[in-house]
Amino acid sequence: MAGPQKKIIDFHVHLAQYEPFSDSAYEFYLKSYPSADAYKAFRDKYKNPVEFTGLMDESGVDYAVLLAEVAPLTTGIATNEMIAAFCRGNPRLIPFCTFNPQLDANMGKSLEDLCVKQGFKGLKLYPTYNHFYPNDPAIYPLYAAAERLSIPVLFHTGSSVFKNSRIKYGNPILFDDVAVDFPDLTIIMAHGGRGPWYGEAMAMVRLHANVYIDAAGLPPQKLLEYFPEMERFAHKFVFGTDWPGADMKRNIEKIGKLPLAREAVDKILGENALRILGL
Repeated sequence: MAGPQKKIIDFHVHLAQYEPFSDSAYEFYLKSYPSADAYKAFRDKYKNPVEFTGLMDESGVDYAVLLAEVAPLTTGIATNEMIAAFCRGNPRLIPFCTFNPQLDANMGKSLEDLCVKQGFKGLKLYPTYNHFYPNDPAIYPLYAAAERLSIPVLFHTGSSVFKNSRIKYGNPILFDDVAVDFPDLTIIMAHGGRGPWYGEAMAMVRLHANVYIDAAGLPPQKLLEYFPEMERFAHKFVFGTDWPGADMKRNIEKIGKLPLAREAVDKILGENALRILGL
């Protein structure tokens, strides 16, 4: 007899509408639509959280992590305020705030205010978009605050198609310092070092109990090619799509078809994220 339906969490979701998009980000997303009008209609529809939650239902997603992004040089701007407004009143939408170290001062104090007063459940940082090394000691007060608050920190790692992104800031080996210096901080490497550094990402997962991989933005059918030990380390992976850049339902189906044990699939699709988020 089949057991209860397991929860599925998309750990990596962006807003459909930024204010504004960069030219390179707009052109990248536009390629998936037959016309600019069709793309605008998509954005107009899914900037409504009710419509987005309906898409989650159609896709079989129980919870989604919504990510703020302030990267005017690369992708565009989705402020903390925009994310808070989008998620407000819907416990299925999990808000993650962001800071741009080039623009924000006293990030540790600001993080505490956002989490305590506005209910943010995590932090997303973009080293390759905001041009900083994640092991820069100047960022450490922010990590100390996140560790104190027991919230996870999700980092962009690896390559990017967007103009002005600088890949040197996205090497997973940089998290060795952070993981050692903040052993109680949950560190999640989005895209798993996408491109040149899948091996480095796995090395961090093996070495550090507090480091995970978010497989967003990677073709699911190639995950075992990139991470041959994925089943052995299934407890260290979380599922994400990088929506609206990928289809939720299709990615879930492809993960389910990988030659992995059912227990491993359940961990990747939701159980690990439930534990990390304290849901």
